[in-house]
Amino acid sequence: MALPLYLVGLSHKTAPVEVRERAALDPVVALPALLRTLGHGVVVSTCNRTEIYGIGNPEAAWAFLRGRGVEASHLYLRQGVEALRHLYRVAAGLDSLVVGEAQILGQVREALFLARKHRATEGLLEKAFQSAIALGKRVRSETAIGAGAVSVAYAALDLALAVYGDLTGLKVAVLGAGEMAELFLTHLKAHGVGQVLVVNRTEARARELAERFGGRAYGLKALAEVLRQADLVVASAAAPHYLVRPEDLPRRAKPLFLIDIALPRNIHPAVGRLPHAYLYNLDDLERVVEKNLRARQGEIPKVEALVEGALADYLEWYAGHRVREAIRALEAWALKEAVRDLPQADPATWQKEAGRRAHPWILAVKARAKDFLQGPPCPEGCPLLAFRPSRP
Repeated sequence: MALPLYLVGLSHKTAPVEVRERAALDPVVALPALLRTLGHGVVVSTCNRTEIYGIGNPEAAWAFLRGRGVEASHLYLRQGVEALRHLYRVAAGLDSLVVGEAQILGQVREALFLARKHRATEGLLEKAFQSAIALGKRVRSETAIGAGAVSVAYAALDLALAVYGDLTGLKVAVLGAGEMAELFLTHLKAHGVGQVLVVNRTEARARELAERFGGRAYGLKALAEVLRQADLVVASAAAPHYLVRPEDLPRRAKPLFLIDIALPRNIHPAVGRLPHAYLYNLDDLERVVEKNLRARQGEIPKVEALVEGALADYLEWYAGHRVREAIRALEAWALKEAVRDLPQADPATWQKEAGRRAHPWILAVKARAKDFLQGPPCPEGCPLLAFRPSRP
């Protein structure tokens, strides 16, 4: 029969954020309840998508999402090979808001883990998700789809790493305590920076952010002191005027690198003309981001080829899974023929000869089974299961 896998879902491509919020499933209550309703299923739930994968009839999954206030126009349904192909493209990063982002692979892995925890997987789903995860790892090791910074905050980190090579032991000052500053500090945390200095107009907010990342907090009045200490300054404060001007930077024995990712800018352009200061702004970073996005786009054909290869491997496995009775019959037939034709041989020789004789027949049966997978469901009493080779 055709591959009985289905997918019902919505994503950033089909639904605005307020609709995606309705479909989001918390892992403590809503997700276990859905899995109990489905019996077997795996749910990939992120800020950009909610996708329910299951076996058999998709009506329950469709009704569940409709019951959460999601209009049919925001949903998509994939079945059989197309559902599997979609899963593979998701794990490979091809269906993400930012092509090639790595986070989705961990989210697919977490979806499988939660389904296992609630005993909601079965053979076909387990195999599909295991192979999707393996494909995602292979995509990221064999292609450059995830290479290069594609967000301004990450581009700022890339630039800092390019300048210093290693951030260990450096003092990094962050101007502002908003979303961009938080994102930059999140990226920074994994790179062993020596000390983080957070400067903000509201010192309480600076303290809150600094405590989360093991840093020290300052108000704007202490900015000059912070600039004297820092090796690297990243500015992202919401301010209507420049916070750092040339006169604010005393001469230094070592250079100071400044990255201004604020709009309006926080650092006066003249700072970049000082002999000891090196200033980069949003235009510099966005050129890096655009270049990296173009490079990622160039990797898409390579990733698509890996997706199709993984799809073919799964279908070959499933074809064998579906016709294992026929394959066992072929192996028994080949052994009987080998014994009849080589009566003086030993059992090891019979087995080897039987394998040689059965191999092309098994490949033919699997190929025929894959034809059925791509087409309409195989009827009851599928001819593949009754297959027997005729004697020459």
